[in-house]
Amino acid sequence: MNLSQKCQYAVRAVLELARRYGQGPVAISQIAASQAIPQRFLENILNEIKPTGLIASRRGIQGGYQLAKDPAEVTVGEIIRLIDGPLDPVRCIGDPASQCCPMQDQCALMNLWQRAKTAVESVYDGTSFRDLVVEEEDLRSRTAIDFSI
Repeated sequence: MNLSQKCQYAVRAVLELARRYGQGPVAISQIAASQAIPQRFLENILNEIKPTGLIASRRGIQGGYQLAKDPAEVTVGEIIRLIDGPLDPVRCIGDPASQCCPMQDQCALMNLWQRAKTAVESVYDGTSFRDLVVEEEDLRSRTAIDFSI
C-alpha cells in the first residue's frame, strides 16, 4: 500500500500545525516552506480537510490555518483515510459483499489481507500527531552540533 503524494503532504501539513498548536493561525506560506509542499497544492489539501472540523482557518493579515483539535486527539489514520480512503490492502477486504473476486468464498489469502489491514490500522490509528511532535522533539534534541576541532 502506497500513500499518495497528496496524502503525504496532508500528513506533513497537519504535523506542522500540530507543532504550532496553541500558537494561533499559521500562514500557508510558512506551512509550505517548512514542509516543502507546493503552496497551491497545499491550499487545496487544507481546504479539503477544513470541512471535517480538524483544522480551522482565519482570513486577513493575522490569518492562516490552525489545528482545531488537540494534536493528541488527531491520528495519522484519520488524515490518511480522509485523503486516500480506506486502508484496505485489497478491494475485497473493504467491501466483502462485492463480487470483486470469483475466488472470494474459498480464498486462503483473505485472512492474510485482513491481518495486514489490522496491522496497518493499528500503527496509523495508534499514532497521534502529538506522538509525532514528541518524537520530532526527541530527534532534534539528540542531534547535538559538535564544534570541536
